[in-house]
Amino acid sequence: MQNLSALERAAAMAAQPEALAADLRRESGQPVIGYLCCFAPPEIISAAGAIPHRITGRPGEPTAEADAYMEPYGCTYVRNVFTQGLKGRLDFMDGLVVSHSCDMIQRLYGIWTYYHPFSYSRLFNVPHQVTPWSERFFKRELDFFKESLEQFTGQKVTDEKLRREIELANSNRALIRQLYRHRLVNPPLLRGSEMLSLLLAGGWLPPKDFNRLLKEALEEVEKRAPEGPARPRILVWGSLLDNIAFYKMIEEAGGDVVADDTCIGFRLFEKDIAVHEDLNEGLKDHYFVNFQCPRTDRGPGTARFEYLLQRAREYNADAFVGYIISFCDPHKFDYPDLRDYLKEADYPMLLIDDNYSFAPAGTIQTRLQAFVEMLKA
Repeated sequence: MQNLSALERAAAMAAQPEALAADLRRESGQPVIGYLCCFAPPEIISAAGAIPHRITGRPGEPTAEADAYMEPYGCTYVRNVFTQGLKGRLDFMDGLVVSHSCDMIQRLYGIWTYYHPFSYSRLFNVPHQVTPWSERFFKRELDFFKESLEQFTGQKVTDEKLRREIELANSNRALIRQLYRHRLVNPPLLRGSEMLSLLLAGGWLPPKDFNRLLKEALEEVEKRAPEGPARPRILVWGSLLDNIAFYKMIEEAGGDVVADDTCIGFRLFEKDIAVHEDLNEGLKDHYFVNFQCPRTDRGPGTARFEYLLQRAREYNADAFVGYIISFCDPHKFDYPDLRDYLKEADYPMLLIDDNYSFAPAGTIQTRLQAFVEMLKA
């Protein structure tokens, strides 16, 4: 893998993240803590002397094993992830952290830890409304999270350690924003599928290793020159996309993904974590108050979508493509209002409702091709 370019290495990691995590655990001797969603800051996991690992699924794989434990009409992504655990593919994990991002995820935590307990497990509670009391609640959860990790790893999460991890994570965020800027060119110097491969690698690599990978990728991209004619520029919005398949479909249909608003995307990296004297204050603002996830109530009206319009204009997007996993209620409830809001601003939108399988791929590909052709016309 060392002979590959940075972008090629990221793509290779995306093909087998479990092997990467197992190697890191063996070489470092540090415990690996798997986590779903990022409300429980991975910086705290790193500061406690463990390796954070963002758990991903395998789109399209049967979930028969998980269906024996969970409702088969529930979220396919949740059942898919649990299937990976039941098949032993996540046996490298010493611990599990689940944030209350939605009811199905919370239900997963109870089932998983009951039938297949870990050496360490934590349910990180997250309020659904941003109010003064909920902000205080979130900060208290951060303290409880630190204490639980300290008891497990035997290492104190000092302000010095946590500040160092936050600053390193902010350095990575700055590099990611620089890479995003190279997508302002028309055609973009960095494909959406390449960018997502890098972001996925960041969920599996220790922050220092991710920093080196990003720097190499940035050098690589800066040597490129625009190639080919300009193509329709797409902003992808939606629920979790932890596989590059959907972005590749858009690219093969003749469009370029130049921006995004997804669970593993610009939502996480648009801003740095503010480093206050009270470090929990910055973590609270970043991961709760300012994190634009539909599961958090932002009040009535469409003002909550203004940031999307600003991003579309900044990246000169021609249209939006939405991707929603079946049964993802937070995003589905937001979609009608978002569609109407974008229509008033003259932005067309195509919605793909999928069961986390990208199948039948031919049907999705045909819809994407028709949408891109419409944009070209």
